[in-house]
Amino acid sequence: MLLPRAGRPPPPLAALSQVLRLERSRRDGVVFPLQKLARCLAPGVDTAPFRLFQPGLAALQRAEALFRSGRGRSIDYVCFIGRSNVGKSSLIRALFSLSPEVEVRVSKTPGHTKKMNFFKVGKYFTLVDMPGYGYRAPQDFVEMVEAYLQERRNLKRTFLLVDGAVGLQKTDHIAVEMLEEFGIPYVMVLTKIDRASRGLLLKNVLEIQEFVKENTQGCFPQLFLVSSLEFSGVHLLRCFVAHVTGNLPAVEAS
Repeated sequence: MLLPRAGRPPPPLAALSQVLRLERSRRDGVVFPLQKLARCLAPGVDTAPFRLFQPGLAALQRAEALFRSGRGRSIDYVCFIGRSNVGKSSLIRALFSLSPEVEVRVSKTPGHTKKMNFFKVGKYFTLVDMPGYGYRAPQDFVEMVEAYLQERRNLKRTFLLVDGAVGLQKTDHIAVEMLEEFGIPYVMVLTKIDRASRGLLLKNVLEIQEFVKENTQGCFPQLFLVSSLEFSGVHLLRCFVAHVTGNLPAVEAS
C-alpha cells in the first residue's frame, strides 16, 4: 500500500546518521537494545543468544538505503504478524519513516488492519502486513493467513510480533504452533519495550528465550527488541530484514 505522504520531516533518530551523533552508550542502546539489556544479566549467564546478529555500520547503512528505495518489482517477501494492538502498524511505519512516498495508517483501535497490506521495498522485496489475531480479528483470519503462509512462494521470513511489556500470550502460542506446523522460518520481535521496566523486560526476554530453545525448531534464536516511539532496535531490524532477503552480500560484525 503506497500512498502519498505530506512533506513531514522524519522523526528524531529515524536516520542512522542522527543516531551516530549520540554519545556511545545511548547510541549502542538505540541500535542494539538486546545487547544493552544483556549487561544486566548475572555473571555466568550465556549471552550468545543476545548477540547472534551483530552487523557493522556498513551493513546498517546499506539496509537503511534499501528502505529508502522507491517503487520496483520485487520477488521476495517477508511478513509481519502479531496480536491486535501489538504495535505492528507503528513498527512498519517506523521502518519506512525515511520513505516519504509510503504511508502506514496507524489506529488507536485494536484490530484496525482487516486485510493484508503490501509494502514494496524498491526492487528488493515486499513486506506484508498481516491482520492482527486475537481481539477483533477478521472473521476470515485463519483461512486468509494460513493460505498465504502455506502458498506464498519466496516467503523468506515471518516476523512474529510479541508485546515486550506482557510477554507471550495464549494467542501467541497458537501462532507459534501454526508456524511450526507449516515449517515456516520465523523470528520473534518484542515491541513496545519503552513501556516495560528494565527488570520486567529482562524477565520476559529470558522466559521467551527459554521457550524458543525448548519448544521451537523454526524460530531464529535471537530476539529483536524494538520501540517504534524511540526507534530502539529499528535500525537493527531493518538490517536483519535486508539480510534474510539476500540484500546484504555479507554482514560483518561490528
